[in-house]
Amino acid sequence: MKTYNSLAEVQSDLANSNINCVALTQAYINRINANKHLNAYLEIFEKSALEKAKLVDEKIKAKTAGKLAGLVIAIKDNICYKDHQLSASSKILEGFTSLFSATVVERLLAEDAIIIGRTNCDEFAMGSSNESSAFGNTLNPINTKCVPGGSSGGSAVAVAADLCLAALGTDTGGSIRQPASFCGVVGLKPTYARVSRYGAIAYASSFDQIGPITKNIDDAAIIMEVIAGKDDYDSTVSSQPVTEYSKQLATTGKKVRIAYLKDCLESTGLDSEVKARIYQIIEQLKAEGHTVEAVDFPYLEYLVPTYYLLTTAESSSNLARYDGVHFGYRSPDSTDLESVYKKSRTQGFGKEVKRRIMLGTFVLSSGYYDAYYSKAQRVRRLLQTKTNEVLASYDFIIMPTTPGTAFEFGQKSADPITMYLEDIYTVQANITGLPAISLPLGKHSNGMPFGVQLISKKFSEADLLSFSKYLMDKF
Repeated sequence: MKTYNSLAEVQSDLANSNINCVALTQAYINRINANKHLNAYLEIFEKSALEKAKLVDEKIKAKTAGKLAGLVIAIKDNICYKDHQLSASSKILEGFTSLFSATVVERLLAEDAIIIGRTNCDEFAMGSSNESSAFGNTLNPINTKCVPGGSSGGSAVAVAADLCLAALGTDTGGSIRQPASFCGVVGLKPTYARVSRYGAIAYASSFDQIGPITKNIDDAAIIMEVIAGKDDYDSTVSSQPVTEYSKQLATTGKKVRIAYLKDCLESTGLDSEVKARIYQIIEQLKAEGHTVEAVDFPYLEYLVPTYYLLTTAESSSNLARYDGVHFGYRSPDSTDLESVYKKSRTQGFGKEVKRRIMLGTFVLSSGYYDAYYSKAQRVRRLLQTKTNEVLASYDFIIMPTTPGTAFEFGQKSADPITMYLEDIYTVQANITGLPAISLPLGKHSNGMPFGVQLISKKFSEADLLSFSKYLMDKF
């Protein structure tokens, strides 16, 4: 089977009878099996995927197929799919079968997407390298000595290695955009409340968002218009209407105003080649007639601490249910109720998850709540206000996705602080609830790709995707 780089290519071949969905799905299954060493998938949904593919072929013949017919897509292992297993890449949920499907899964299936399997990720989506999965590391297909990024590392690898056409990930602090940057693909984090979180295993509920990882902007746009919108099962989702993003990608020649955060690009931790590429794009945009200006953002050092204080607090609460009684693994060594809780959680959770639960429990504890959690909430508001002030005068903020390229396994995992700082450029969009996208516009001299990130106003996905397509075509 040839390598497909867009849904449009697939649908063209389907229309011309050059291929059918069953053959396409089987070809992806064969590729996954041939690349098991990458450990991108925890499970292939072979039976249900081929059954769906056969049904879609029949609908194509009857001319009743949905807009995603022919899209072979993977889902991150923290998104529910009825009668299929999911584990959030944790031993504590190993063997669990979902009783219902996430809203995003229902919407994909309704438009005839074919869900091929569940992808590896950092345990409970907590990580920046995919090294915390209970089921082993996912390898970066460009250099297997390097991490793929996290936490949606398996989803990014699956797309980059042609093990599916697209994938869904979740993004709490950069978990779609960072692996997209490391693997050289497109990763979109929508506005908070744009996409239903119903059926996604929660890490930090006021930060989490589901979004697409793709090879191009067109596929990200059409997936977004399918999965976005009001949902009666998620009261936090906006009722704002969803526009047809895929039909609004044509570039109009409109000149835009773009800000770049001077403090970000002057950070000592930023790789010199990443910095040079950002400035190169800035100068080219100016030459094209766009306004690109530096703005001050003196709060860079507060982004990561604020993010980790708040998300660990929320994770402490969200993961309390996995206790050996209500949900999840129960230790066979337990002798009484207290030992059920202690041993089940000790044996079921991995090191990084336990670290974050303990940190979150600490910041919520009596005597420390005001000093840490309450103060972090006030800082979050300050960061939101300042970022929105910038976007009141500009259409987009341009910045790196990551400080550098993918690093080697073990290089940063020994020091949690060093690892947490990998999120320094991505957490701003989650703290503020703004949409952000990572575009594969950089190639380092070490052979690894890196992303350029755009942030835009709330619910401005149409503008963000349109300008992203312009950048992808231009640069």
